[in-house]
Order: sequence, then C-alpha cells, then structure tokens
Amino acid sequence: MQIVATNKKAFQNFHLIEVFEAGIELKGTEVKSLRQRNVAFKDSFCRVKNGEVFLLNLHISPYKFANRFNHDPERPRKLLLTRREIKRIIGKLTTSGLTLIPTKIYFNNRGFAKVEIALARGKRMHDKREEMKRREIEKKIREYAKYGKR
Repeated sequence: MQIVATNKKAFQNFHLIEVFEAGIELKGTEVKSLRQRNVAFKDSFCRVKNGEVFLLNLHISPYKFANRFNHDPERPRKLLLTRREIKRIIGKLTTSGLTLIPTKIYFNNRGFAKVEIALARGKRMHDKREEMKRREIEKKIREYAKYGKR
C-alpha cells in the first residue's frame, strides 16, 4: 500500500467514528498527478446525492505534461461504494450530527487509487485542549521511563 496523502486536520478537528474504504473515479491525468503526490485535502468533504457519494473540494493539481487533456483541479469526484455501505452512511448522516470526511488517499496493492473516508463528529475546543494535555503527560511518562528519575 502506497500512501499518497493524509488529512491531518481531520484527526485534529474531528472524532472519527466509523471508517470506510472507497474507490475513486479519476481521469488519466489525475492518476498521474496523484502518483506524483500533487494533492491537497484543504476543506474537502463528501456529500450524498441521488444515492451516490461524491468527494468535493479535493484539489488534485493538473498534470504537468498533459496539455489540453488536463482536468479541472477541484471537480467533484464520484466515490465507489457498495449499496449497503451507502445506505449505512445515509442512515448515520440523517439521524445524528455526523459528517463524512476523507482521511487518506492511497494506492492499494493492485495499483487502484482508494480513499479512506470516515463518519466524524466535530471536536469542541475543550476536547482539543484535553487531548493536548493527555499527549504532554504521555510524553513525560515515556521520558521518565526512558531515562529514570534524575
């Protein structure tokens, strides 16, 4: 598995509840650009329209060597999920205050581009502060365990 990009802000700003793996419908120049890791997750999210899931605001830079056949960098891209997964996602999105965000883009062992999407709930400011405190404490514990008390 070759990871192309991860959405670090997703882990920072959201509690991830359930994760799905989805294929992504791409054009040829988009695949070449992804292989060069020219992708940005800034403000990207997923929406369900007419029983299909679309990835919006994902910026895949135009491929450098493709002239007129290049793609629109922020076009909506269809995600390939099974009907059961789509129904499960729709059910979760309608009942509770969840959102669907992309967390990772990678190429699997067979060379197909995949997107890891997650049902997530936004973190509040106090949740972020608590997580920072917890990380600091864990860091100090590891430091004491490594060097001992001096």
